[in-house]
Amino acid sequence: MKYRTLTALGLSGLGLCASVQPALAQVAPADDTTITVVATGLARPLDQTGQSISVVGIDEIETVQGPDLTRVLTRLPGVSVNRSGGLGAQTSVFVRGANSEHLLVMIDGVRVEDVSAPSGGYDFGGLVTGGVGKVELLRGSNSVAWGSAAIGGVIAITSRELNGAEGTLEYGSLNTWSQDLSAGISRDAGAITLNAGHTYTRGIPVAIGDTQPDGFEQWHVSARSRLRLADGLNLVATARYADSHLGIDGFPPPNYELAYTGEFQTGKQASGRVGLDYTLGALTVTTGVAQSELRRAYVDPTTSAMPYYTSMGSSTRADMAGHLALPAQFALDFGADSEWTRFRDTYDATATARLTSGHALIGWYDRGVELAGGVRVDDHSAFGTHWTFGANGSARLIGDLRLRASYGEGFKAPTLYQLLSDYGSAALKPETSTSYDVALEKGERNGLLHGAVTWFHRDTTNLIDFVSCAGVGLCATRPYGVYANVSRARAQGLEIEGDVRPVPTLQLHAAYTYVESTNQTAGSANFAHDLARRPRHMLSSSVDWTTPVAGLTVGGDIRLVSASFDDAANTVQLAGYALVGVNARLPICDKAELFGRIENLTKERYTMIGGYGTQGRTASIGLRAKL
Repeated sequence: MKYRTLTALGLSGLGLCASVQPALAQVAPADDTTITVVATGLARPLDQTGQSISVVGIDEIETVQGPDLTRVLTRLPGVSVNRSGGLGAQTSVFVRGANSEHLLVMIDGVRVEDVSAPSGGYDFGGLVTGGVGKVELLRGSNSVAWGSAAIGGVIAITSRELNGAEGTLEYGSLNTWSQDLSAGISRDAGAITLNAGHTYTRGIPVAIGDTQPDGFEQWHVSARSRLRLADGLNLVATARYADSHLGIDGFPPPNYELAYTGEFQTGKQASGRVGLDYTLGALTVTTGVAQSELRRAYVDPTTSAMPYYTSMGSSTRADMAGHLALPAQFALDFGADSEWTRFRDTYDATATARLTSGHALIGWYDRGVELAGGVRVDDHSAFGTHWTFGANGSARLIGDLRLRASYGEGFKAPTLYQLLSDYGSAALKPETSTSYDVALEKGERNGLLHGAVTWFHRDTTNLIDFVSCAGVGLCATRPYGVYANVSRARAQGLEIEGDVRPVPTLQLHAAYTYVESTNQTAGSANFAHDLARRPRHMLSSSVDWTTPVAGLTVGGDIRLVSASFDDAANTVQLAGYALVGVNARLPICDKAELFGRIENLTKERYTMIGGYGTQGRTASIGLRAKL
């Protein structure tokens, strides 16, 4: 089967080269990787902010290869990933040691956290690379611009705008297939790009000791468009829908194999936004309405074709953000939004909440010195008013060497489950954080020479945890437990990143992170213990070389992760591990290329989460064509 697939891909590529006349240059160029939106909410040059931000463009995403977007994220400093199984399984992303639910995730300007989840975090297991053109990561608290959940950082994922068509077909180990097709038209007067894709894998046994693979399948479609209504005024719209099917193990543990029933989880996620972008002279304003909804269902086919548990969470958000250039190199960034969230599940009645916010940042940008500071006020229907502050600055020292620093505050509103479920408490306060970082940075991450050294520190308070009812007054009518603000945590450490292109055909990259993530809850038996599954050392490195032979590009990457603890008491240790991968790309003509990779080349045996398996060595080959 593998040899037939390889032959078919090669013949398909040759057929494309022979029959399709348009050139690759017709595909619209990638988004500028020196521009970011995560600093203030509107586009701003990276070197005009003191915050720690990395931007990954389409070229790097294609170099990494494959549908798993977390492989792109782990190239960035401060990022660790935990996954309970293979491709598609529950996947959490931690930034600078913060909880996974403390990372705000946006896709095309829409917040996509799981409103129905107890903690509200986002599951990266169902997010594939198809249609993605740009990834931005802000490390550190920034709730002034972004509001709830921006404690550990912010990820903004932007889909591509194309003028032409592009298709990718990939096959690999574990009978893994990935197909993706994008097509679009881009003109000054307007543009529309459509994307559709399918990913399937037979998967691996999720539980260690199990022999039954738990597969994953997803169909997804997305669209983005813009229409010029008048000079400086554009109507913009985006939409995305993903339908996923994930095999899961039966219960109770540890006898997963005995309880295996072919149980599975389905997830249907839809999101979209419609808005207006307006620019006139010194004023830029964007406004719109966004909708996000996620429905999950769990089915045991041996007992019933109907789900035994379902949940639904949705959010509707109206937002406005603006930028006004002022005299004497000053500028004002401002915004307001209102969000309505809704949740229900099999056991809990429908619960709703509203969060309305406004913010303003004043900045001064002149002669290599940039300073900005601002404030945000939020009003929540359950816990009332909350104020947030932040400031950052950047100063050019010599050439492209600059000193930057930031102070940020963050907060996360209690989820609807934590507030209003049978285990909830209306007395909950928001989780809050204060973070600092200072850095020396030279050049740009995607330039010829780049280097950055960053020290960071973050304290998080009022952390919400589930507690036993013994001795807790809130639990008078709760026999099992209740959510309460009982915990504190601290994360501090160092990030070092370097990129160099000594010759046009060679690119070297490395990112190292040292982070201490510890429990700081006074009186707790786990005080000063490491937070669960937060390795202290992480190193990612890669090399990509275009050889003199037929434009062949070969590359390799290594990811080293130190040991960590699987539990809050620090009694169960997870061993460190090293993952090695290699990849190659071979142009067939100017319209198509073959590509392939081997992951976990050394067949490393490792564990991210106690009791859950990980993939061994896998290989994939694919064809990409651009028309």
